[in-house]
Amino acid sequence: QVQLLESGGGSVQAGGSLRLSCTASGTTNSHNCMGWFRQAPGKEREGVATISTTFGNTYYSDSVKVRFTISQDNDKNTVYLQMNNMKPEDTAMYYCAAGVVLYNFQCGRWWNGNYWGQGTQVTVNS
Repeated sequence: QVQLLESGGGSVQAGGSLRLSCTASGTTNSHNCMGWFRQAPGKEREGVATISTTFGNTYYSDSVKVRFTISQDNDKNTVYLQMNNMKPEDTAMYYCAAGVVLYNFQCGRWWNGNYWGQGTQVTVNS
């Protein structure tokens, strides 16, 4: 089992920045892919970014590419999402996820996590 704890959400003006953190605890060597998803009211959940905890390769959705950066600190079992030049449409509940993939390329666009955090709210004001 893996427990995920997100932090760093809040409110920001359009054009501003926030950094989300997700710290994994429990059986932390049981996952090799982590990522961030978001869900806005009335919309489907969207995969935002993923990172292979073994190889470090990353994936970004087109809506956040260039503006968001996912990174990791393996010593701290923590994944970060740096969000820059934020837009009102980035407003959502952001969830951290972790899981296992058999092949590295699976840690990307179509990945769906096995373990989930409780979520952290991000609001971008225009």
